[in-house]
Amino acid sequence: MPDPSRPPCVIVVDDDEDIRDLIVGQLAQEHYEVSAAGSLSELDAAMAARTIDLIVLDLNLPDGDGLSLCRDLRAQGSATQIIMVTARGSAIDRVLGLELGADDYLTKPFEPRELLVRIRILLRRSRG
Repeated sequence: MPDPSRPPCVIVVDDDEDIRDLIVGQLAQEHYEVSAAGSLSELDAAMAARTIDLIVLDLNLPDGDGLSLCRDLRAQGSATQIIMVTARGSAIDRVLGLELGADDYLTKPFEPRELLVRIRILLRRSRG
């Protein structure tokens, strides 16, 4: 169970540096403990070093697929919240992402304030 006395820890995983920086900047303004990763290997290193409460996850990464990562995390019993933020916007992609364990799914381009609200809701539910 997450420690309610510490700020939520969020990691933004996207290979597009501009999008990653935009999301990280907005989350930092909201007083989240936030970090960034441009690949699955960077995410793995971050998760080994600290407890992550929520992952903002792109699906197309240089060293793997966010869908596979989501499925693997859920198979391992991870309760980390996952919101997929991706250009894959078809109904099939959204359903697949949610069925593989994503807690939410948002397509690019997106309104940054909508992403912040979705993150806030997921963290509120998980930190109960």
